Amino acid sequence: MAILVSLGAVLAIVLIALIGAQVGPLQYLLGILVPYVAFAIFVGGFIWRVVYWGKSPVPFRIPTTAGQEYSFPWIKRNRFDNPVKLWEVLVRMFLEVFAFRSLFRNTRAELRGGNLIYGPSKWLWLGALMFHYGFLVVALRHMRLFVQPTPEFIKSIEAVDGMLQIGAPHMYLSEVMILAGLAILIGRRFFAPRIRYISLANDYFPLFLIGAIVVTGLLMRFLFRVDIVGVKELVVGLASFHPTLPKGIGAMFFIHVLLVSALLAYFPFSKLMHMGGVFMSPTRNLVNNTRMKRHVNPWWTPPKFHTYEEYEEEYRDLMKEAGIPVERE
Repeated sequence: MAILVSLGAVLAIVLIALIGAQVGPLQYLLGILVPYVAFAIFVGGFIWRVVYWGKSPVPFRIPTTAGQEYSFPWIKRNRFDNPVKLWEVLVRMFLEVFAFRSLFRNTRAELRGGNLIYGPSKWLWLGALMFHYGFLVVALRHMRLFVQPTPEFIKSIEAVDGMLQIGAPHMYLSEVMILAGLAILIGRRFFAPRIRYISLANDYFPLFLIGAIVVTGLLMRFLFRVDIVGVKELVVGLASFHPTLPKGIGAMFFIHVLLVSALLAYFPFSKLMHMGGVFMSPTRNLVNNTRMKRHVNPWWTPPKFHTYEEYEEEYRDLMKEAGIPVERE
């Protein structure tokens, strides 16, 4: 059911864009107003979530530990799973952000013949790595549409990405990576019974949405050719806040733009916000120095004690009626 709801939502977005692309006034709405609103929601929502997380109190050191902690100098410790210095935390965060180190170390547990068996889970790490780096390269390549002239580093990325020169136009490595990564991530949720059982619509929806964005982008390059000059004119106008809507761009472009706009607006309120949340996570960005430094709750106040004298003063009459001896009559 979750799969059908998510797939239906994506198809509804495609249908709305397809209908709107046939009507002149709606083209202006889909090509100019909707991207601006979606981008504003993305930026505002992203800032709000990060500020909200930043205001959450973390009085104690709670980093995730997965190795030997620092103790005696002659005991070998794990610097990056139990960091006690700032540079060790920075290395740990670098490996987490750019290599998904914790996901690489992830293991799966299965019952086989009544025994609990632990094993590696590298396919998930590989799929996530391919998907994220493919998405990053695709996003960087699209920057050539926003600026004129195209920066040299974008041209270099595009040259490396298309170095195999497969087909005409070229099939880029990033496109293969993102499609393969999506196939692994969607297949894992669909074919693994335990993962499918706990998967909700908001787990499938971003995967289907990004998949639709990639597919429509490929369709524009290989089947439904669009006026790339008109597209760049529109995108540069959007970036410079002087938008114009050229004629004859094509319906597939409006479908692609509405899907991207939906992703931008959905991003800050979804699990995709792990992109910003990883930097705010106290389980990753704190040093584990509880053995070296005492951490006191900053808003702790000494409790007010109720002394026996105060207790007797409050309940003296009742104590005397019950025959309980009192110190003062």
